[in-house]
Amino acid sequence: MGDSIFTCCYVPPHPPGEGEPAGSRRAKTMASNSTSISSDKRFLVFFDFDETIVDETSDDVVVQTAPGQHLPAWLKDTYQPGRYNEYMQRVLAYLAEQGVTESDIRGSMEKIPATPGMLTLFQFLRTRPPQDFEVVLLSDANTFFIEAWLRRAGARQLFHRIFSNPATFNRDGRLVLRPFHSHDCVRCPSNMCKQVIVRDYVARRAQERGRPYQRVFYVGDGANDFCPATSLGPRDVAFPRRDFPMHRLITETHEAMPGEFKAVTVPWSSGEEVVQRLRKLVAE
Repeated sequence: MGDSIFTCCYVPPHPPGEGEPAGSRRAKTMASNSTSISSDKRFLVFFDFDETIVDETSDDVVVQTAPGQHLPAWLKDTYQPGRYNEYMQRVLAYLAEQGVTESDIRGSMEKIPATPGMLTLFQFLRTRPPQDFEVVLLSDANTFFIEAWLRRAGARQLFHRIFSNPATFNRDGRLVLRPFHSHDCVRCPSNMCKQVIVRDYVARRAQERGRPYQRVFYVGDGANDFCPATSLGPRDVAFPRRDFPMHRLITETHEAMPGEFKAVTVPWSSGEEVVQRLRKLVAE
């Protein structure tokens, strides 16, 4: 069996007039943390969170904790394209001002339903031989939302690493959200390019392991999942949620530029479809 073509790493240049960017520091932390993972994993699986693992968008769900379950127009009007992380920082500050507590937010996350078949997929990954899958979560949500849901679902231990925007509660009870990193990708929001994270992680893990993975899999749904999927090789597999933006962008790329998108594409409506394909691939 051949290996994944992931062999390189893109590191964004320093912004003009600045020293080492936060993204580089975070990448070093990523590298040091990954050394504790077993080096015998055959396959690497990336998961998105919102509308991939869970069937709703966690940022929309947290808004339901606001008075009247909606935000005032003046706050919604502050949103700027590409600056969603900054907008959510203001949303979370507003919720704290309105008396929304950590318990309220945690409870709202814990109630989000999983996407169809996702828990079956988790069970499949959990029961495979330990050398089969290294599982990583990569999301533009935030660490508090994700950790709250995974722990409630009993799925936290499945994930070897979680990469998301840091979010912690301060002394005043406000959930403080920060951007994950900075980058130069024109396709992605200013706070996160998943392709940068994926390339860096895979390259560092290949160096630590002394060899690449046999295959890399990416399970997602959104437009920001298309960017990392473009770096998958011909033996890797992209699992876009059927009829969601990631799927549409892959389809459009196939039609406009045949051969440009290299990965095998397996659309899914239920996690059970992902299980079926993974079951075949691990048997090869």
